[in-house]
Amino acid sequence: MVKYLALSTAIVVGGAILATAWVHRDLIRIKIASVYAGSPKPGEANVPVAGGAAPLRGDAPWALSALPDCLIQTSESTGPRSYVRAHLPPGAVPIAPPARLVYGNCAISIVGDEAYVRRGNDRLRIPPHVRFYRAADLLVMIRETPDSAELRVYQPVK
Repeated sequence: MVKYLALSTAIVVGGAILATAWVHRDLIRIKIASVYAGSPKPGEANVPVAGGAAPLRGDAPWALSALPDCLIQTSESTGPRSYVRAHLPPGAVPIAPPARLVYGNCAISIVGDEAYVRRGNDRLRIPPHVRFYRAADLLVMIRETPDSAELRVYQPVK
């Protein structure tokens, strides 16, 4: 009897672990993608990949966070639109599209309610609905989805 109880407990716990991993698979994928998407930090060797590294392409709401040689993310707020908008830095001024912003070797083209990021051969798109703001020496991005919003604050690399 104890043997069957232990076996059924192991099956339930294992199932719960697998279900949790399945639910959070997108978060895991984003973390993995962002690790490989960034450039080396100062002092790290830039080791070329055999045959050269493949350029980054695709939709990436986190694109600016993956480019530490251009911008450094200093904060992030996620939640309902009213909560996120309350975290806009004081004096933030909207950047009206169309606009082109350049930080280091990164260019951000704001077109309508989406943005395109170029760095060398990398081409990333920040999907709709995204808005940018300037506040002092900061770049602020708010991206809204039907369910929530996220605000990311970036400081340009000097």
